[in-house]
Amino acid sequence: MRVLVVQNFANTGLGQVGAALVEVGAEIDRCNAYLGDALPADAAGHDAMVILGGGQNARDDAHSPYFPALLELAREFVERDKAVLGICLGSQLMARAFGGHIRIGGSTEFGWHGITLTEEAQDDLVFSDLPQRFPIFQWHDDTFTLPEDAVRLAGSSVTGNQAFRIGRAGYGIQFHFEADRPMIRDWSEAFADTIAQRHPDWHQRLDSEAELHGAEADAVGLALARSWVAAI
Repeated sequence: MRVLVVQNFANTGLGQVGAALVEVGAEIDRCNAYLGDALPADAAGHDAMVILGGGQNARDDAHSPYFPALLELAREFVERDKAVLGICLGSQLMARAFGGHIRIGGSTEFGWHGITLTEEAQDDLVFSDLPQRFPIFQWHDDTFTLPEDAVRLAGSSVTGNQAFRIGRAGYGIQFHFEADRPMIRDWSEAFADTIAQRHPDWHQRLDSEAELHGAEADAVGLALARSWVAAI
């Protein structure tokens, strides 16, 4: 199994998705697109693709001129019935690739927040074994409308579209299920200045929120990662 991982920002990573891929012996082919690495010309050389998050918005082709090629690559993976996973910014790019509208701002969530699955998630290949409600880590301001053919799988009180599926195994997931407590602590240090500007009390809240929600969120996140890997 060979999986293309497109990185869009510094200090992001696969987290629990990486752990699930290692468990099945997958070969991970990392493309640091934000640093200028060229995307593959097509989907032929990979069995699946992961599109990671980032601080830019999903409409900002001027800042990230590779976005149009990445959107086309995502469409080709889905058309070939190959699995795609877009996380946070990656979910917004997946929505854009298939005709959804990106709304900049107005959907801010940071920290552990509750997710509720839809009825459609009960029969979904990846989401069906998850609890109907669970806490998970969030870090975003933007959101999107669903593409016309998408199946809505999850929402929150702030952001109605938290997860969707296109085709058999093309997934856009807004929340950071890949981020377990060690990764979130790493982010809290790596992006400390950025977080302090927007959420100045985060370092006072981190320990208590991690104790309250972290174990359940980590377990759900790993289960979701393993289910997506199984769908490849």
